[in-house]
Amino acid sequence: MATEAFTVRAESELVHQLDHLADSLDRSRNYLVNQALKEYLEHHAWQIEKITQGIAAADRGELVAHDDVMREMEDLIASKAKGNL
Repeated sequence: MATEAFTVRAESELVHQLDHLADSLDRSRNYLVNQALKEYLEHHAWQIEKITQGIAAADRGELVAHDDVMREMEDLIASKAKGNL
């Protein structure tokens, strides 16, 4: 996979923590930053996809009334309190 260099300015404490973790794991700072970026991007891509799906469902009128949701939650809490879950 092709790589590309770029510069990031970070708080000194973050850099020290990153270096300590890299030493502990016998990995490079570069490796850890790449792993963190991948996880961050995957996480936020997932969130954006779910939000987009929710908006599309709402636009189609696929909504649940607030009272219905609250009733279901109350039933779930009551069931949990009785030890049924």
